[in-house]
Parts: sequence; C-alpha cells; structure tokens
Amino acid sequence: MYAEKSRVRKALQVTRVLVFLLTWCCPVLAQQSPDWAGLKEYQLANAGLMTGPLQSERVIFFGDSITAAWNLESAFTGKHYINSGIGGQTTPQMLLRFRQDVVDLHPRVVVILAGTNDVAENQGPTTLEAIEGNLASMVEIAKANHIRVILSSILPVAAYPWRKEIQPIEKIAALNNWMKGYASGRGVVYLDYYSGLADEHHGMKTALSEDGVHPNKAGYAIMQPLAEKAIGEALQDKP
Repeated sequence: MYAEKSRVRKALQVTRVLVFLLTWCCPVLAQQSPDWAGLKEYQLANAGLMTGPLQSERVIFFGDSITAAWNLESAFTGKHYINSGIGGQTTPQMLLRFRQDVVDLHPRVVVILAGTNDVAENQGPTTLEAIEGNLASMVEIAKANHIRVILSSILPVAAYPWRKEIQPIEKIAALNNWMKGYASGRGVVYLDYYSGLADEHHGMKTALSEDGVHPNKAGYAIMQPLAEKAIGEALQDKP
C-alpha cells in the first residue's frame, strides 16, 4: 500500500517540476491557470493518506519547487516524510492550500519553506509585511490544530535567472531575521538553511546549485541533517 502511494507521489513530483519549468518559459499560461493555488495537485495523494493508517510521527514538508524537487524518501531513509511542494508558488498560494495539504492530514510536524518566489515577484510586486503575514497565518493555523511548526529560512539567492532585475539579497536577509525573531518564544523551531548554503556574496555557493536558486544534490545533502535536527527539536516541543 505504501509503495503504491509513494509511486503516485513521485509521479506528481515529476509533473510539478515540469509545470514549474513551463511557467518560466510561458508565464501567460501560468496566469491563465484556473487552479491558482494548486488545490488539485495533491488531492489524489491526500485522499490515499487520509484513508490509510495515521503515522504516529507524520511530517509534511510544505513549500515550493525547492521542496518539490527534494527526494525525501532517499534523504530520510525509513521516515516516509510527505512532500507537499509545488513549483513557483508564493506564500498567498500556499496559505490557500494549507488546510487541505497540511491540516487535514493531521501531521505531528510541518516544515514550512516559503518566500523566495514572493521575493522574485512571481505573482507581482509584494511587501515584506504581506509575506510575513502569510507565514504568520500558516503558523497560527498549524498551532491552532496542534501541529508543531518548523519555519525555514529562505535559501540564499544573489539573482533570479527568470527575474534578473530583482535585487533579492536585502529582502531575503530581512525576512530571515523576521522569521528567527518571530519563532523565538512562540514554540516554533527556526531552521537556518541559509548559513550553510551562502557564500561570501550572500548568494548560494556555486558547488551547491546549478542556477543559484535551487539546491543540487550537494545542497540538499547539507540541508538534510539540519532538517532532521529541527524535526527532532519540534517533536520534543509542545504544539
């Protein structure tokens, strides 16, 4: 049963990566999508999870293409963590699908990695306050449903290949500082991916990414123990 569900989820991940690449090349098609928040992406996989046995330590990785491209099954052997990443998504899109793709699956922990596509203005200009508000809303919804929260830093980016006019360094630093402060004292674990991936110019180390935005295998290898440690901390905390 689990193997079948795993195959379905892997197929969905491949589809999401292809859709994300298409949105880079054909942004008009993305704007015309009737499923703006990606609510249909995980409906089939979610249905299987909801009808199957509830894992005692279910963990959901919730994010954009950086999460979607991460092979959690090989990175976290034997853990059966759930990947709920959708390429290109911004925080308002993720907030709209948060109940369906996180809350309704009753995880013990959710690992939120979001914000880089907001900085890249994938859905148009936005403000730091709006991004922070969306992240805070996801945290509040999770905690109201007794889900432990890990709030991940935005990964370092010096330039977005599809939006070269954007200057992201200061915005990413500001959002990461806000997340670290927001998590403190709220029973939220702050997961600092940034420090392990950044170079001296505040971009991602060239050996860890092909495009300066998405980690490669070496990049994910650095992220894996950081995430595992954060999950351990979250499971020890009260929701």
